[in-house]
Amino acid sequence: MKTFLVWLPALALYAMFLGWYVNWRGPVTPAEINGLMQRLEASGAGDTGRNDLQTMRAFLEADDGREFFMLNLVRVSPGKVADPVTGVERPAREVLEGYTKVFMPALFARGGHPAIVARKAGGYFDAWGVQADPGWSIIGYMRYRSRRDLALLASDPRFSGAHEFKFAAMPNTFSFPTQPLLMALQGPSVWVGALLALCAALAQIVWLLKVKG
Repeated sequence: MKTFLVWLPALALYAMFLGWYVNWRGPVTPAEINGLMQRLEASGAGDTGRNDLQTMRAFLEADDGREFFMLNLVRVSPGKVADPVTGVERPAREVLEGYTKVFMPALFARGGHPAIVARKAGGYFDAWGVQADPGWSIIGYMRYRSRRDLALLASDPRFSGAHEFKFAAMPNTFSFPTQPLLMALQGPSVWVGALLALCAALAQIVWLLKVKG
């Protein structure tokens, strides 16, 4: 019976993981929305013309409290661009790292992560009623724990300077949030639990062998 004790650390670790990974606070409240919109306006998120704050408000008002995935289509400049700080010409992908090095840790801290990142491997196959392909470079499918986390990240003052690296390296981009209807690839909420269960099962087997030996 004592061998089952090895499952307790696994269960505790999985509970800690879910505490971080899952949105337990539910949908944003009307009062929160007003506060978040004030933060966004104060951060200047809508001043560049690249972001529509009314679209953000509508997205927050329709919050269901669930995770969502942001689809990003990105065209990275093929050559060199001016570094926003030094003005030195550098490869655009290197300049873009000035943004991702700030954004990715902040996204991860709020339970978000890239679900899929892929490079473009060909031109449009089906296309009508849309503008010509500007030369997309990559697509990113980013997991967000909640709409609250998106608004807090978008208004984070740490990104005020980092955004300039993104603007310099990416002449074309658009993104919109999605709710998956079918996901064949399992996310961390499944495989982290499976991995911890496997570790606990192996530890239990080793314990039993030692006891019998």
